[in-house]
Amino acid sequence: MTRERKIHKTTQVKIHYSFLKILTGSDLSQRRLPLMSAKSENPGPLVWLTACVHGDEVSGIVVVQEIFKYIRSRLLCGTIKAFPLMNPLGFEIGSRNITQSSEDLNRSFPGNPNGSLGERIGHRIFSAITEQKPDVVLDLHNDWIESIPYILVDQDSEHVHHTTYKKTLSAGKKAGLCLIVDSESMKRSLSYNLLLRDVPALTLELGQPHVVSEANVTYGVEAIWNILAHFGMVANRENPFQYPLAPGYGDGRLLKYSDKPYGSRTGILRYVAKPGDVVKTGQRLARNVNAFGKLQENINAINDAIVLGHSDSSAAFPGMPIMAFGIHSDLDPDELGLERTKSK
Repeated sequence: MTRERKIHKTTQVKIHYSFLKILTGSDLSQRRLPLMSAKSENPGPLVWLTACVHGDEVSGIVVVQEIFKYIRSRLLCGTIKAFPLMNPLGFEIGSRNITQSSEDLNRSFPGNPNGSLGERIGHRIFSAITEQKPDVVLDLHNDWIESIPYILVDQDSEHVHHTTYKKTLSAGKKAGLCLIVDSESMKRSLSYNLLLRDVPALTLELGQPHVVSEANVTYGVEAIWNILAHFGMVANRENPFQYPLAPGYGDGRLLKYSDKPYGSRTGILRYVAKPGDVVKTGQRLARNVNAFGKLQENINAINDAIVLGHSDSSAAFPGMPIMAFGIHSDLDPDELGLERTKSK
């Protein structure tokens, strides 16, 4: 952790660990979600941290643990609450989904108390968070094995209040990571449904899944620290964290997510561009060769962009995404929602 700008007097912080029951097993044992809380003696904002909604995306669990270690005597005001392990059923066997029902928990929100298993768990989580009316929710995920960390924001929508969306972007701009707006609406995700209920929400994509990546844990902790400082909950860093990005792709600039171009041939991919590279339109991204090594096609960039990551596989199929990009957006984060407001 880098040094903080000012030395503040130690504040009293109450740490509390508890559980949220989600179901009863066939042997009458209880399955529960760990719930963490840190409350400063001084009133202030409420920030929720959530992690491991996908059971194979595990670094976020440790990010939450490390944040709670650091704020024991450094939380100047407010409260931090966290679900560090939202999908223990998937985590235990390394599965993205809920084991028993094969459901994607992050496609089960806002949930339903009488619905499927995923919807019931989603309802328990969603209710616990929204009844507290947090100032922001930071949902921690992992992306492809070879990828850089970035902030993902849901698409703007006429159903999301412009003030909520602007608060979300304002927090995201402080994280020190690429700020990416999603290319499609995930209407049953946690973050999107929080926005619909006027709760600012951001997704942190922190690179490699499956095992804890210590480098990505550090990036996640530092990005969250920046956001907590934005809310005045912790001291500002003397040198605030900024992930090393090419000019024009950082500093809170809003980029659009893209997973194009797709390849058009079956074959074996040999990646040329790497995560974090800035590529120009027409630049070669990957080569597709056949089983004998003969070049079948070059896959070239269709936009000037920063490479966020590439597929975990070198098996190529027609129409299959092989890379993810952040491309420049014409939208100004400070102006989003204003046009919609004026038209009402």
